[in-house]
Amino acid sequence: MNRNFKILDCTLRDGGYINDFDFGKNSIRTILKKLGRSGIDIIECGFISEKGGDENSTVFNSVEAIEAVIGTKEPDRMYVAMVALGEKEIAHEKISPNNGKAIDGIRITFHDYEIDKAFEYARALREKGYELFMQPIGTMSYSDQALVELINKINEIKPFAFYIVDTLGTMYKKDLLRLFYLIDHNLDSAIAIGFHSHNNLQLSFSNAQELLSLHTKRTILIDSSIFGMGRGAGNLCTELIARYINDNIDETYQIEPLLEIIGEQLIPIFAKNTWGYSVPYYLAAVNNCHPNYASFLLNKQTLTMPVIGNLLARIPVSKRIVFNKTLIETMYLDFQECYCDDLKTRTHLTGVLEKRPVLLVAPGNTVEKEWLKIAAFIADQNPIVISVNFHPQAMQPNYVFVSNRKRWERLSIDPASKGQTDFIFVSNLKDVVPDSSESLVINYSDVACKQEGIQDNAGLMAINMLNSLGLRSVSLAGFDGFSDHTNENYVDGNMFNLLPKDEFHFRTEKIGQELSRLGKSIEIHFITTSLYDTGSTNRLKLRDVA
Repeated sequence: MNRNFKILDCTLRDGGYINDFDFGKNSIRTILKKLGRSGIDIIECGFISEKGGDENSTVFNSVEAIEAVIGTKEPDRMYVAMVALGEKEIAHEKISPNNGKAIDGIRITFHDYEIDKAFEYARALREKGYELFMQPIGTMSYSDQALVELINKINEIKPFAFYIVDTLGTMYKKDLLRLFYLIDHNLDSAIAIGFHSHNNLQLSFSNAQELLSLHTKRTILIDSSIFGMGRGAGNLCTELIARYINDNIDETYQIEPLLEIIGEQLIPIFAKNTWGYSVPYYLAAVNNCHPNYASFLLNKQTLTMPVIGNLLARIPVSKRIVFNKTLIETMYLDFQECYCDDLKTRTHLTGVLEKRPVLLVAPGNTVEKEWLKIAAFIADQNPIVISVNFHPQAMQPNYVFVSNRKRWERLSIDPASKGQTDFIFVSNLKDVVPDSSESLVINYSDVACKQEGIQDNAGLMAINMLNSLGLRSVSLAGFDGFSDHTNENYVDGNMFNLLPKDEFHFRTEKIGQELSRLGKSIEIHFITTSLYDTGSTNRLKLRDVA
């Protein structure tokens, strides 16, 4: 067990996201006093920011304002505050030199595009006598090379601590240990390594225990908050990690003052604004998204959990770490425009499709070239036939799955589409759905592919629909894949796709990967030749078109 450890409590800072930092001046003083009595090594008082100034808030506009609430400092305790570049920031010129009566250190948190600014800020604070804590947001998002380059800069200014920051709450033990050993190997031995986690996957406590179990001479800082107070799923609980240390390493901390804070100061806040584990924040973590995206969607009170997960998965990768309210608002509104209650459709389709095999027919050229294979399958299996965005001329499908507005325009005037064929519309087309109580509409967000670039691929959407309905297998015809010869991609010469050659290659590869993934939950059988058929001995390999 490592005995070179310190707990840093961030209740008044990270916990402030729950109550807009409005703890009340008396509660702030009480919490600081009781944290000091408990023996917590490092006590974070709040933010220093231009936005501060309210005496009831833990967003302070000066070091002097923090000094006023600390009062007499407990001996052998370190008091700190945070400056969040780009969020809650103050010009370093406005921070008074360390006089020994207020905070001893300042934590600087920064994005990867703010590194130069962060170091300039840190050097200015070092000259004013403050201990420095350097905290790169989203440490997991750094490549090994980028992280080592950052560490080399850290070694030049020699801060008190350099942090692993699990911003999105996605770290498993293997992720944490990989980062720790990479940093430990390259970081100056005099610099402490800190760990700040969010508890989206309920791993903060176990990850903290892993760090404390390491055989290392380096000082380890563990961030926590009382009662786990923090936005979303919250943080590591101070009372839990303190008790764990008392029971397993050394009798170091007094737990009773922490429990008093919970009962007297935090329970009333929790009653109004809860925090802790929730499915939306779990979904934010598994999609590597900022938790505010999940809270935004949750607060709408209109979305089911699977829909929230689908929307989070559709956020562009480059936009996930930093919360963008305009982006998620636009996505939400776009979704709402095509949302519908599809329970009736799902009930109907489940009742029909579970009785017979299902043949899904896409408009690939093999529908014509290998018609005899399809005909033999139909004669032998008597399947329910669902065509995708077209009406095959050689057969009468039971249903046509429609997800494309242009394709629907042709289908709606095609005489072959009339009669015994029913249509299954995706809800992005609900404004063109015939006004009938018998119309079948399925939700776009529930069937859209999650892989960027192929979200609206009709064939994948149709398979996703069948999979979501609980079908165990589906047979495919006409799922040819895209070749360089664009005039040969479709059985219908009027169907075309004016994409660059590289885009065809990209889509073929991505669709193949998604079909492989889907194949783990629904058996996929190819009736006709396909670039996607990994089980065929005479298939065209993806590398032949890539």
